Amino acid sequence: MCFCVLGVFIQASAPFAEDATKSSRIVLSGYDPVSYFTEGKPVKGLAELSAPYDNGTYWFKNADHRAMFVANPDRYAPQFGGLCAIDLSHGIKTEPDPEAWTIADGKLYVFSDKRGPSFFAEQGPSIVEAAAKNWSTSK
Repeated sequence: MCFCVLGVFIQASAPFAEDATKSSRIVLSGYDPVSYFTEGKPVKGLAELSAPYDNGTYWFKNADHRAMFVANPDRYAPQFGGLCAIDLSHGIKTEPDPEAWTIADGKLYVFSDKRGPSFFAEQGPSIVEAAAKNWSTSK
């Protein structure tokens, strides 16, 4: 299924299920959120190095990254619970492609399509504003 959002076609992953916000949800498909900041790229984490946060479970590539996250999860966790920021700005909850991402103003944003970062670069403030509004009403 594809969504056309302001001229950007976004490939939707499996539809977001209501139980996807339970702690059993593996955020970022198991990619280590700290690696986006420390290595400048997504790196797959390990299930045995996990930590819960904000109704999800995060995986980490090593114990140091896990410790960094646990000490300051707001610094490393992706915005909007790790859902696609662009889709959420339109009220659609979709899982992201962990390799479609950007860091803006020190915050990690992920998208369901690799074209998301360039679209976000153009429309970031309005996307964040709308996504935040939809996120606050959907929790």
